[in-house]
Amino acid sequence: MIAATLLLLSAFVLSPSFLAPTVQAAPIQGAPVHDAAASVAATPLRAPSVASLRPHIVWKPIPFGVRRRRQMGAYSKRHYGVWRWRLTEPMAIVEHYTTGTTWQGAWNTFAANSKHLGEYPGTCAHFVIHTDGTIYQLVPLWIRCRHTIGLNQLAIGIEHVGRSDAEVIGNARQMNASLKLTLWLVAKFGIQTRNVIGHGESLQSPLRYERYAAWKCMTHTDMSRPAMRTYRGWLRDRARAVGVPVGPAPEWVDIGC
Repeated sequence: MIAATLLLLSAFVLSPSFLAPTVQAAPIQGAPVHDAAASVAATPLRAPSVASLRPHIVWKPIPFGVRRRRQMGAYSKRHYGVWRWRLTEPMAIVEHYTTGTTWQGAWNTFAANSKHLGEYPGTCAHFVIHTDGTIYQLVPLWIRCRHTIGLNQLAIGIEHVGRSDAEVIGNARQMNASLKLTLWLVAKFGIQTRNVIGHGESLQSPLRYERYAAWKCMTHTDMSRPAMRTYRGWLRDRARAVGVPVGPAPEWVDIGC
């Protein structure tokens, strides 16, 4: 089902109007037409300003006061060895889907700050993208969110409202918003596209670190490898179109799970 959906969407998602525009140099005044064309073809793309890539984002913060920040610091101490609630150097982006049908449902879950796996703080993600393509930001980018075991200390979390990989990847408006948001974050923080992963790929990420032996193989299956191969392909195409470095291909590790 995923493969069929991807084939149907490829023409739309990768069409020139869907991708970010390329940058062209102006013809040299007075030069012959063929020389001007050659000049344009030889001119390398300039890296865009980060601000120009930022999509429209609606600020819908969840409560994340002193108590929750202390809980995040204590969680980090237990699982990563250092007491810290700040996200100081993001190196990865983890894509998720909510298994629900509304952004409000995800917001309510994250705002409740309920125990998860017997621990505080509750789960959260930095962004939720609704089915209509609206991007909601729930948490500042300098605060850690608990969204992926072993990666919360260095990853930004993006949730997509949907119940399957196929539903999310198959929603053109949602994908357009998601790719714009992710590309902006990649450019803003210098994140390599190989470190844009799905939650279902987290166990194979070389960046993953988890101190709890019992949690060694814990993860979710949302945004699996096949879906993320397509997603990263679309992301790389957009990055190249505007001159954002894409970096090397993903490298996966086997931790024996």
